[in-house]
Amino acid sequence: MTTPASGLRMRPIIRSTIVATVLMALSGCAAVVQRAADGLSSGLTAGVSNHDDIETVADGLPAYLLLLDGLIEGDPDNPALLLSAAKLYGTYAGGFVHDAERAKRLSDRSFVYAKRGICARDEDFCRQFDDSDFDRFNAFVAEHVGAKDVDATYTLASSWVGWLRADTADWNRIADLPRIETLLNRVNALAPAHDHGNVLAYLGVLDCLRPESLGGKPTRGQERLQAADAVDAGRNLLPKVLNAEYCARLLFDQEGHDRMLADVMAADANVPGLTLSNTIAKRRAAELVESGKDYF
Repeated sequence: MTTPASGLRMRPIIRSTIVATVLMALSGCAAVVQRAADGLSSGLTAGVSNHDDIETVADGLPAYLLLLDGLIEGDPDNPALLLSAAKLYGTYAGGFVHDAERAKRLSDRSFVYAKRGICARDEDFCRQFDDSDFDRFNAFVAEHVGAKDVDATYTLASSWVGWLRADTADWNRIADLPRIETLLNRVNALAPAHDHGNVLAYLGVLDCLRPESLGGKPTRGQERLQAADAVDAGRNLLPKVLNAEYCARLLFDQEGHDRMLADVMAADANVPGLTLSNTIAKRRAAELVESGKDYF
């Protein structure tokens, strides 16, 4: 039989047991919520990439971006959420925003999320952002970045490219080119077919941002973009459009410019994982055909 005294002694034990049970339940709920959020962010990315209507995505994507912002507010150190937000903000800024100041602002957010995502998953990598010594950065990437880091590193590099492209007149941004190239070259060494060969496409664009007299390498840029085009046997239309816009125009290669754009215009955009990118590429190709009449 339980006496009043023994009952009093039991109450702290019962309370402790209840508290422990509640904490375990909350911990389990947090894990479930995190898995659901991670699945939602990756699902959104996949769903957007397979969509074939630009206007629907342009109208709907801001809501997804705000949703990811909200999820990140609730879980600010979740690398999967941060890197997914970096990808989607980069896609939106680069593919749908025509106002230069707005594109710059959204590209900045993409790059910030990418850096936060890297920092959340790898403290050693995070410290490299504060190290101004390029040789140390180069050595770190070569030694530290492995196969498990390819997607995160590529997300960082591509967001960095978008940040740079949003304001190529800013020489402080141009000064980051060697670091971006280091990251892309490492991804290319580990997985050259990653993202349908777009890692090579980014490298090609960087080569063609400046004329040769100012340190650019447009001939190598064309070669890299041609190699990117070959990765998916031409089904990825982006490398041809980038080649025409950045390299062929820089070299005043009208014949190559017009041929590549004609190929893109005639191609089928519907390719799993590439449908939205290809649809945007076809629209951009049509714009370049028109502006090319005055350019050459």
